[in-house]
Amino acid sequence: MPTITVNNADIYYEDSAPNDTQKPVIVFAHGLLWSSQMYDKQVEHFQTDYRCIAFDFRGQGQSQVTKSGYDMETLTEDTLDLLAALGIDKCHFVGLSMGGFVAQRIALKRPELLLSLTLLETSADPEDPKNIPQYRKLVKAIRWLGMKRVSNKVMPIMFGSTFLADKLRKSDRKQWLTMLQSNRKGGVVKATMGVIERTGTYEQLGEITTPTLIVVGDEDAATPYAKSERMHFAIAGSKLAIIKGAGHTSTVEEPDQVNQVLRQFLESCA
Repeated sequence: MPTITVNNADIYYEDSAPNDTQKPVIVFAHGLLWSSQMYDKQVEHFQTDYRCIAFDFRGQGQSQVTKSGYDMETLTEDTLDLLAALGIDKCHFVGLSMGGFVAQRIALKRPELLLSLTLLETSADPEDPKNIPQYRKLVKAIRWLGMKRVSNKVMPIMFGSTFLADKLRKSDRKQWLTMLQSNRKGGVVKATMGVIERTGTYEQLGEITTPTLIVVGDEDAATPYAKSERMHFAIAGSKLAIIKGAGHTSTVEEPDQVNQVLRQFLESCA
């Protein structure tokens, strides 16, 4: 699969129909510590009807670990440059957690590019000051011990109790734990600091006129329901959907529910 150089970074992406200019486009932006793979079930579901593009943010997945550029504004520029390089002038944009921070900025900066906006397990606020010491401690641990040593502490942040306790999904958990552990230390430390130090967008949400769907797992400990409800009230006409039995990574935990909610929304935007 291809890599493209945009904004001084080599960005890895997957495109389900690179030569099809007729299908509407969905762009998927992943969450912190993951990659485009967190959308595999969505791409599989939607690729018949849509051209699906999923990419890895710099420092994560298979994209280049750069020296700098991990603030949300630079990641937004990376994403906009990627869309331009691929000739995408209109798309449905789906962002989860960190991908949602970027998605909001695109909706505010370049609304003409968006047919719709879907925000999963994300927030418009800066990082909660109460969480910052804990996350800085995590960054320090990753820097000194590596991702493998701290991965078991990260899993309950990323996944809900239903997924973590389901005996039938043991192999799924192992797969995602392995993926978590395979993160490159330098990229993860920089990406996590970019998330911790981000500015908020809440005061500007009233400017968003793009059709918007907000999705949250009912077991999301990292970004609880109240954060999603707050965005929902701030974005006029937005829709709010709750995914039952899902934590902070609903696309993996409950893909069928996410696909159903997303399909209904996309069809309402057609």
